[in-house]
Amino acid sequence: MGNSLKAIVAFVPSNKCQKYLLEDLEEMPVDKMVDLSGRQMRQLPVHICSFRELVKLYLSDNNLNHLPPELEQLQNLQILALDFNNFKALPLVVCTLKQLCILYLGNNKLCSLPLELRLLQNLKTLWIESNCLRYLPEVVCELSLLKTLHAGSNALRTLPPQLQCLQELRTIWLSGNLLSEFPPVLLDMPFLEVIDVDRNSIRFFPSLAHLPGLKLVIYDHNPCRNAPKVAKGVRRVGRWSEETPEPRKRSGAVIEITLDEKPLLPPAAKTEPE
Repeated sequence: MGNSLKAIVAFVPSNKCQKYLLEDLEEMPVDKMVDLSGRQMRQLPVHICSFRELVKLYLSDNNLNHLPPELEQLQNLQILALDFNNFKALPLVVCTLKQLCILYLGNNKLCSLPLELRLLQNLKTLWIESNCLRYLPEVVCELSLLKTLHAGSNALRTLPPQLQCLQELRTIWLSGNLLSEFPPVLLDMPFLEVIDVDRNSIRFFPSLAHLPGLKLVIYDHNPCRNAPKVAKGVRRVGRWSEETPEPRKRSGAVIEITLDEKPLLPPAAKTEPE
């Protein structure tokens, strides 16, 4: 079906049109996965919610701004992708899916997250990048099993001190925000393995050498005058990393040395739960 015809169908949300669009999904898929990405849908077909053994549901790149209450029936769901839609608020029905391990909410219009998110105590990966967040919702700090947090491309200026409670957290992506200083709370999280603060406004980096779990720090595209000090074996991506020396002061002047290496990006492919 061509894109133009898909768009026409999406604007006429009758059962007949939705059936035509999803004629291959009359029964529960054998692999327990449904991928409806890029269908230009404005609403989720309710009959999908009858597939109670469903484990993975991909709804990326549509025109969704709400979800039916029947979604609560999918109590075996582990992966839910809602990125690249039009959500201004996270539908509360998502917070009833207590087996969720991975939740993609990136590229929407979210300004906050509901307190009910704390019910998702099995969540290990949360992507909330490219939204309208001016602060990291403190409810995220209650997701005790969270291992990966991608909060890049928002408008974050600080991080809540409660973040250090996430002792399972290993990777945090904060690129493209409004951080003017390195978040102090990260200095109290020795279990972190990857820290990405690329493309912020950080002018000075404290030493990170005391973080025993750290493997990679990405700090490029900041107006900094120093590289963060790290322990031996830790990779740095940014100016004056291990490949080049830091600038030397001569008569009050600073000699700029740039690094051509591009910063690493978060994995583009959606990952599976461990």
